[in-house]
Amino acid sequence: MSAVEIVSELALKARTAARTLSTATGTERKAALYKIAEAIESRSAEILKANGEDIARAQAEDMHPQMQDRLLLNESRVAAIANGARLVADLPDPLGQVLRHSTLPNGLDLKQISVPFGVIGMVYEARPNVTVDAAVILLMSGNTALLRGSADLLVLISDVDALYDAPPSQPGAKAIHFVDRISDIESIEIGGAGSAGVGSGGMVTKIEAARISTSAGIPMLLTSLAKSPGALAGEEAGTFFAAHGTRSNSRLLWLAHASTPRGRLILDAGAVTAIKERGVSLLPAGVTAVEGEFISGDTVELVGIDNKVIARGLVAFDSDEIPQMLGRSTKELAAALGAEFERELVHRDDLVLLG
Repeated sequence: MSAVEIVSELALKARTAARTLSTATGTERKAALYKIAEAIESRSAEILKANGEDIARAQAEDMHPQMQDRLLLNESRVAAIANGARLVADLPDPLGQVLRHSTLPNGLDLKQISVPFGVIGMVYEARPNVTVDAAVILLMSGNTALLRGSADLLVLISDVDALYDAPPSQPGAKAIHFVDRISDIESIEIGGAGSAGVGSGGMVTKIEAARISTSAGIPMLLTSLAKSPGALAGEEAGTFFAAHGTRSNSRLLWLAHASTPRGRLILDAGAVTAIKERGVSLLPAGVTAVEGEFISGDTVELVGIDNKVIARGLVAFDSDEIPQMLGRSTKELAAALGAEFERELVHRDDLVLLG
């Protein structure tokens, strides 16, 4: 079964469920929420066991500790999720409320009454509690949705149906249906003014999303809503950005794209070559200058002599400790400053290349 067929089948089921749910009374919907809360509590042990398996996978993938904590469930958190369902159930029924009421001169009585939307598209943070919260809020409001997370393919739906080799409004502009590497399209005009497509700031953002996704081992499809069924079915519609290499673990993805650099280490040419070509750790001997104020464990940018950022890493020393270390070998530092200085500035396991 293709992706389009799977999504279509789920969407049809959601629409059928929405029609059934729209006939449920407020009392019935509240009772359903209490049943959800009871089911969560009665299956707490089963939920915690499954969560333990998720945490084990996260640890194996070296997910950042803060992200692991957001994923982690314990007895108190499970109880809070169940209690959250009851809190929503105890809220006033949002359906059937008269929002506006007026009577026309001819006696026609008009009322605006709150009703369900039906099937709702939802983008949300896929944490265990948020998934339940989303389902509970939808049920209370008489709506349904497709809630599913995946990293098999990133699909961006846009007002432009593909990446073009020139502004789409320009005569002769051709769609680019396949991009092997982001570097292949560097010569294309992407910035500047324009309402859509290559000549718009919006496309710059989409290309950056493709860069992040494909570098993490996840392919990306850019298409429009109208052409998305054909694109997902494998037709030449939209632009497919190929992924390269193995998927990066969550910790390195966070370091590359979500962490906040607190400073910069300026590298000499030899250090740049060693890091980019051999994947080694950064030693003090290869650093010529330090910029910013930071402490050990902060994210810093590694910058070449051409002022180009080549990598990010977690630094092992405070910024005020580093100036005395610049250009010196670790053995020399150990002899002069102590054994604790005989180590890397940034270990290769805490370093990710950019671009």
